[in-house]
Amino acid sequence: MTGLAPFLAVAFTGLLGALAVLQVLLIVGMPLGRFAWGGQQDRLSSRLRAAAGLAIVIYAVLAGIALAHAQVITTPLPSLVIVIAMWVITAYLFLSVLPNLASKSIHEKRLMTPVSALLAILALLIALT
Repeated sequence: MTGLAPFLAVAFTGLLGALAVLQVLLIVGMPLGRFAWGGQQDRLSSRLRAAAGLAIVIYAVLAGIALAHAQVITTPLPSLVIVIAMWVITAYLFLSVLPNLASKSIHEKRLMTPVSALLAILALLIALT
């Protein structure tokens, strides 16, 4: 474990936290839908608001695994599970860049593509530590 790992995990968590704030704003009906969920609805439908709530839960799990991998927090999970989960997260985040890049919403493409790429790079760096 390098001394950089905690910093990377906190940066990763902070970026996920910013995305969680965006999801909360979408859930409460702010007209920011052009930046997320395909950018097709300015205010999200009930179904997409529920999906935004689920996304927040997923962000929390991703952050917890990254923080545990960097040994910022402790967990009862075996370290092998944390290591494997971090690599799965890394692969998932690299794949998530593609739909953002392909989005028909120019707003989503311009905001979420670099954000998802940065998350993927941070996850890779965390996984490598």
